[in-house]
Amino acid sequence: MNGTGLITSPIYLKHFTGKSHPESSDRLKFITKRLNSSKIWKNIKEINSRPATFDELVTVHSESYLKEIEMKCKIGNFSLEDRDTAICKDSYTVASHAAGGVIKAVEMIFEQKINNAFCAVRPPGHHAEIDSAMGFCIFNNVAIAAKAAQRKFDVERIFILDWDVHHGNGIQHIFEYDPTVYYVSLHQYPFYPGTGGRDEKGKGDGLGTTKNFPLSAGSGDQVYLDILSYVIPDIVTSFNPDLIILSAGFDAHKHDPLGNMDVSTECFAKMTEIIVDLAIDTCKGKLLSILEGGYNLSSLAESVDAHLMKLMEITNERLPEEIYSNYP
Repeated sequence: MNGTGLITSPIYLKHFTGKSHPESSDRLKFITKRLNSSKIWKNIKEINSRPATFDELVTVHSESYLKEIEMKCKIGNFSLEDRDTAICKDSYTVASHAAGGVIKAVEMIFEQKINNAFCAVRPPGHHAEIDSAMGFCIFNNVAIAAKAAQRKFDVERIFILDWDVHHGNGIQHIFEYDPTVYYVSLHQYPFYPGTGGRDEKGKGDGLGTTKNFPLSAGSGDQVYLDILSYVIPDIVTSFNPDLIILSAGFDAHKHDPLGNMDVSTECFAKMTEIIVDLAIDTCKGKLLSILEGGYNLSSLAESVDAHLMKLMEITNERLPEEIYSNYP
């Protein structure tokens, strides 16, 4: 076994969104600082990202959209049409590195260089549609990773779990006709972006491979753990995926300023543990986690630290017990 990879790069800090924007470079700075001082740091395999090619991006996004974003970023320093997604002159380059980073993680997992990976990338991606940016997202990193796994490694079935506090409308819409990708979302509802009702179950050949869990504001650990413990395992084992991808937002945390949920750091750790076990049982541990939201800097960094700890439990070389004792 080859451990857990951390995909990161200083280039992600160059996506400037403004002094008061919640999706700022400080998010990754806090994560990096926390991990650098963590007892698990020496056991993490740090991996630099690479830019995605145009051909890789166009597997998800339209050519016209990609060219439009590239042109607008050259002008830079303004918000796109949704008014939430800020860009600067470096944003196209940074977003392409975010997409390329998750593709590199897919490659390393299937080349058996690592067991699983966490991608500490920005901008996030799960709101991005085929031809539009939305909700801080420019390119849909999770969808791009899934397409890369399908194209490069002939992966037949992919299970995507999205526990960001917001519904991943982009991921759902990109794969709603595709029976080879099963998308599950746990999210606050009603809430931004307004999608993610229980009646949204996929379309056409993909009917039945989308499942939403719209949760009331204030839902906390027990609600999430009940779903992860008693519902998700049956879905995953029945679908029998070759790869599991986590759309890992941590903005359902009880301290997050953008969500209204009551999830603890310990709950994120336990949910990760459940998904790691499911990955071991169904797809030989092939698990890719990609950062989405999370805007309280301290709770985000703390949750990512705990998340990585659980991802690392898949390795044959278990960490010393004194390290385990410091985590949920």
